[in-house]
Amino acid sequence: MALGKYSFIQNAVMAGMLSSLACGITGTYVVVRRITFISGGIAHAVLGGMGIAYYLGVDPLVGAVVTALLSAILLGLVNLKAKQHEDTVIGALWAVGMAVGIIFMSMTPGYNVDLMSFLFGNILMVTGPALRILLLLDLIILLIVAVFYRQFLLVCFDEEYARLRGLPVDFLYILLLCLIALTVVILIKVVGLILVIALLTLPAAVAGLFTRNLRKMMGWAIVLGLLFTIVGLVISYNLNLPSGAMIIIIAGSSYLCALGIHKLYIFIECHKETGVRP
Repeated sequence: MALGKYSFIQNAVMAGMLSSLACGITGTYVVVRRITFISGGIAHAVLGGMGIAYYLGVDPLVGAVVTALLSAILLGLVNLKAKQHEDTVIGALWAVGMAVGIIFMSMTPGYNVDLMSFLFGNILMVTGPALRILLLLDLIILLIVAVFYRQFLLVCFDEEYARLRGLPVDFLYILLLCLIALTVVILIKVVGLILVIALLTLPAAVAGLFTRNLRKMMGWAIVLGLLFTIVGLVISYNLNLPSGAMIIIIAGSSYLCALGIHKLYIFIECHKETGVRP
């Protein structure tokens, strides 16, 4: 099998496992809190940091981490302090971040970076050093969630009660956005900037159709994210198709199927209880 023969396939599988762990945990918070648009703003602003890092001769993942965290803090503050301007600021950060990234990449001496791999991802190009960075980011995410799990739970489901309990809701919200920012950086190597929000939210969205328990939702989202990634990787490898796009097609198709099954289940249960159309 190719998995045993080629190291780049092994790296791709490892990257899939690490990304599934991150997106399963933080993607659940994104879906429950309904902050997909903010997550999209963070994701697309990252290209600016990557472009600047390339121009300065620094590892682009370092630039991505710094920019993602700064964007998360900025958008968190805007959401908390000036909510009426939130959409405008997110749109501006989204567009300006990508524009800055493209400009700095074009200015880089001897520029030979495949921009498409950052926009649409290429999990087959993940290297050993990149895997170590992804592992470190995963460990940071796991540590923070382990420490603040109950606080995040209250902030996501009942913010007013969390404030009454005296929790630092604003700090927890911005910290949650920082977790999303780190996850975005991880997913860039798998599906790219354009498709990162789909992989961040779809596994959790599928899991959320069948359970309301946050822990179970995270667990199922991790499993589904890994399944989508592996199946997409296998199909893309055998058919010589873009891996990131194929992963998202698998994830999107699975969500539509799961949504149909969920609606059918509700219809049947309501019909059993009432004998009439729900």
